[in-house]
Amino acid sequence: MTSRRTPPFGRALCAMITPFTAEGLLDLDGAQRLADRLVSEGCDGLVLSGTTGESPTTTDAEKSALVRAVAEAVGDRAAIVAGIGTADTRHTAELALEAEKAGADGLLVVTPYYSRPPQDAVEAHFRAIADTSGLPLVLYDIPGRTGTRIEPETMLRLAEHPRIVAVKDCAYDLLGTQKVLAATELAYYTGCDEYVLALYAIGGAGYISTVANVTPRHFRSVLEAFDSGDSGEAARLQQLTIPLTELMMASGLPGTVTTKALLGALGLPAGPVRAPLRPADRETVDGLLTAYERLVAASAGV
Repeated sequence: MTSRRTPPFGRALCAMITPFTAEGLLDLDGAQRLADRLVSEGCDGLVLSGTTGESPTTTDAEKSALVRAVAEAVGDRAAIVAGIGTADTRHTAELALEAEKAGADGLLVVTPYYSRPPQDAVEAHFRAIADTSGLPLVLYDIPGRTGTRIEPETMLRLAEHPRIVAVKDCAYDLLGTQKVLAATELAYYTGCDEYVLALYAIGGAGYISTVANVTPRHFRSVLEAFDSGDSGEAARLQQLTIPLTELMMASGLPGTVTTKALLGALGLPAGPVRAPLRPADRETVDGLLTAYERLVAASAGV
């Protein structure tokens, strides 16, 4: 096996938020402006309607409209991966077909949640979705949210399917990840911003980042430094992100909330979150702005 998987959607992907208007409606103009900025500043691909994109509270029609609008904005400059995961195999298959019609390049499919299916059912679910459309799949392994892991042995079997090409890895199990990397050609993207360099250094394909909504260029620079052979500089750049990443992803608030708060404070398209999520308070926003400004100052010239 090769030490570096060919990334099917590029290396630097952003788990993009879904902008809403002040009234809470889908803001397609804002989504197009944000998508254009992210791609212009270094994102190879955009993942829409994932956890960060508030997929639990957007309708099927909104998901399709978002794909169409972003595809129109970025054209062939970036890949579009549509989040279609639900707890229902039939519904997920329907969303796969709709995403394909809307112009997505790939699909992000999370493990069915809440019902906690056994591993043979998890495998059957993913195979059913892979057989539904002609688009490649990214398996989303995030047991902390779904309650069910995609076990490494299950991943090995799923890797045999020609349209299952990648993994968004939020399992926090580097041993299990390396077992699959060593035995398959699956492209592993970290979904945990603090692991961008760690996973890349052991053969990962890149990242699907929430924090990249506000710092797309900086996260890409981590990979570029490593690729150039300067692992020390890559480590320094990764470490610079930690204060902001901690505030955005480990402060007790969902990343969607903190990302929208910071984007809004920076004058970028975001809008409110949808209930049951609640907006960040002023103290949180001030802390996010301070951490962001320090990262920008520290990485000037990158």
